[in-house]
Amino acid sequence: MSPKAAVVVFPGSNCDRDCARAWEAVTGEAADLVWHKESALPDYDFIMLPGGFSFGDYLRCGAIARFSPVMSEVRRLAVRGSRVMGICNGFQILTEAGLLPGALRRNRDLLFICRDVHLRVENNRTDFTRGYGPGAVLRLPIAHGEGGYTIDPRGLKALQDGDRVIFRYAGPDGLTPEGGGPNGSLDEIAGIINEAGNVLGLMPHPERLSEALLGGEDGRPLFLSVFQSLAGAWS
Repeated sequence: MSPKAAVVVFPGSNCDRDCARAWEAVTGEAADLVWHKESALPDYDFIMLPGGFSFGDYLRCGAIARFSPVMSEVRRLAVRGSRVMGICNGFQILTEAGLLPGALRRNRDLLFICRDVHLRVENNRTDFTRGYGPGAVLRLPIAHGEGGYTIDPRGLKALQDGDRVIFRYAGPDGLTPEGGGPNGSLDEIAGIINEAGNVLGLMPHPERLSEALLGGEDGRPLFLSVFQSLAGAWS
């Protein structure tokens, strides 16, 4: 049986259909769109929290969305072992909900940034990154005003020691960019994973470069990695 995937839709989400399209284009399987008020979900194998401006980003990005009824089910499925991925605003929601450590703060220059950036794959041994080579350099878009990842020193050490920093901002050559990454993120962190290895959050948008028609396919292996992991291809 093929893995069953869903995309959660919050008021203000604007990348939900992009995520569903990417999943279907890469895997050939449709993803369900799930409204945020749902309080009971099937046992989905993979859940995506998309980018956008959930609840208008009032208070803080993701601060209201964390209280949506569906988040109790997202938490239940994450504990069960389902894969969960939060992209941009979805990453912010995961940190607000406590499913990932740390927080996302205002960009270093206090400006909204919308452009392509380069990332380096720091750990390609996860269910989300097995399709990438070690140290692979990706080009993916970002579009955020609060993308600077931050965490306390103890938390940062735990991420580093556990090899849980999955993506870092880099230059096209894979080296740390001069002057730092685009948003002032601590340790150039662009994406992290939870201790169990089944919840990923990242600020760049893999769904926006997952097909050649979109101008690139650097995001494609991420979706394919999840699909193949769930299908047992990596076991």
